[in-house]
Amino acid sequence: MSIAFVREREGGEAFEDLPDRPISPHTNFVTPEGLAQIEAEVKRLQAESSRVNHDNKADSARIARDLHYWNARLGTAQLVERVEGDTVHFGSIVTIRREDDTRQTFRIVGEDEADPTKGSISYVAPLARALTGKSIGDVVAVNGHEAEITDIK
Repeated sequence: MSIAFVREREGGEAFEDLPDRPISPHTNFVTPEGLAQIEAEVKRLQAESSRVNHDNKADSARIARDLHYWNARLGTAQLVERVEGDTVHFGSIVTIRREDDTRQTFRIVGEDEADPTKGSISYVAPLARALTGKSIGDVVAVNGHEAEITDIK
């Protein structure tokens, strides 16, 4: 390992710097809820930073790295308010029917607020991209499977 990535702690013990969290090249669109989540994370990390024992370099490095990421995301956030319409767009709640007749409902949101296990997917996900601009009754194909849009809210 290159010595450029290692620092010495007081007492001679070495630790590695944490790499920056990668920041997406995509536009940072956020829902009002997503913006609130980012703001809450910045506040939480600022509070944690003020409480951390700064002799604990690992905790300090983790907090600094995460705070840098969330401040960057907050600075580039572009709030998208509710958009009305009959087509799928950012913020839409979409229900699809898959080939096996199962239905799935999810909301199209920003990258940082996406959580497929809780019913939200990022607007840059392949399924969201395929659905964007489509209407009820349209069929889209993703990863070799078809799905029909049955509802848009």
